[in-house]
Amino acid sequence: MSERNKRAIRWGVLFLVSIVIASNYYVYDAMSSIKAVMQNELGISSTDYGLIVSFYSFPNTFLLMTVFGGIILDRFGIRKTGLLFTLLCALGAIFTAYGASDIFRSGGPGYAFFGSFLTGYSPELKLMILGRLLFGLGAETSIVVINKIVVRWFRGKELAFAFALNLAVARLGTALALILSPILIETETGWTTALWVAAVTMGVGFLFFIIYTVAETRLYEKPQASSLLTADERFNIRDIWALLKNKSFILISLLCVTFYSAVFPFQAFCPDFLHNKFGLSLALSGRLTSMIIWGTILFTPLFGLYVDRKGKRATLMLFGSGMLMLVHLTLSLTSITPYIAMFVLGIAFSLVPSAMWPAVARIVEEKRLGTAYGVMTSIQNLGLFAFPIAAGMITDYVNADTITRLLRSAANAVPFMPDMFILGTPLTFVIAFLQAHGLEPATLDYTYTILMFAGLGLIGFLFAFLLKREDAKSGSYNLELPELD
Repeated sequence: MSERNKRAIRWGVLFLVSIVIASNYYVYDAMSSIKAVMQNELGISSTDYGLIVSFYSFPNTFLLMTVFGGIILDRFGIRKTGLLFTLLCALGAIFTAYGASDIFRSGGPGYAFFGSFLTGYSPELKLMILGRLLFGLGAETSIVVINKIVVRWFRGKELAFAFALNLAVARLGTALALILSPILIETETGWTTALWVAAVTMGVGFLFFIIYTVAETRLYEKPQASSLLTADERFNIRDIWALLKNKSFILISLLCVTFYSAVFPFQAFCPDFLHNKFGLSLALSGRLTSMIIWGTILFTPLFGLYVDRKGKRATLMLFGSGMLMLVHLTLSLTSITPYIAMFVLGIAFSLVPSAMWPAVARIVEEKRLGTAYGVMTSIQNLGLFAFPIAAGMITDYVNADTITRLLRSAANAVPFMPDMFILGTPLTFVIAFLQAHGLEPATLDYTYTILMFAGLGLIGFLFAFLLKREDAKSGSYNLELPELD
């Protein structure tokens, strides 16, 4: 096969797997810009919403499924592992949409069962949490699979640029979710249309991975003809210890969890934060939040090209972490227009991933690579599980007095108070009630919630600094050197 044909095949493979990961990202963020609508329709608090978001990370944090998924990948290959976990993604997205649907809420299949246990939580909330859990079980390991596919095809070639393009397409999925969800909730089919579109999108992603697996059997040349590794290449369970003794790998993993914990959970709350602090409509808040993603779509490939040709991986991770911290401090403590902060956050969100994921391929040898990405993803998911819950709890706690004051104001102004208006009622319910009666609603205070994200940015900056210092001191992995000579 000519070099030109090999190059065309590489980029064709990248296109297929990028569509898969874009579908994954679309589903993850499909709820972000409709948080207030979900709370009103389902009768849930910010803490409940945080639970739905967080259970994405439960299997990968507490059951270490990305670690086991990485081991499965290194033992049994890309095709089987990828098909299994992308199927779980599709099933999880379907369950989440069904849990919010009118069919389920009207006593449809499964409603009685989900109402029979943990009666303090609604059946809708429990089924959506289960769907989110299944989606997370599949999503993170499928990302590990795709990372290894990219490394296999592009190691020693345009690796950083390939990773960057893959991430750019993935975040196009996030941007579309943030923009389309507020539009889809206004359709005649109802607000749950946004969740059903997410489920269909993930089904398309699963179809594209099936296409990839069929193409793989025809495209790989020996010794890559089989999706199974040779006996010498296979991961051995003892190799986990080698990963845990690798100081650079530990530092980059810690940077990964703090950085992504300051971005993804923030995105889940960002549209509602912008709506409350700056008085923007939900639709405009979703579009503004998507600026983070549009920034990464534009800048990540450029930074990937820079890494391939100039290196400087550790330096880029350090700069990106510092910018992230400054953005959150600006949003939480000032009233400067959020447009600037969203743009800068998009640059930060491009700098770190475009350098971090290719750097792992330098730090870890190929036979451990799937497991290394699995371990990193599991650690990352610890943050993605904990911090949406923490953000929801902080938001509810800080605004508890606001709820009480609004209830008293409504009681004095409106003769009839619905029975549901008791202490502990979600603030979004109260605001909707006051708006319906022409009263002035108060807004949620997100100051301390965003300060929490700023603290994560600071910790990530420290880990990036230590990683850069370790690389300079040891000289083992040459993170500052280019991929291409």
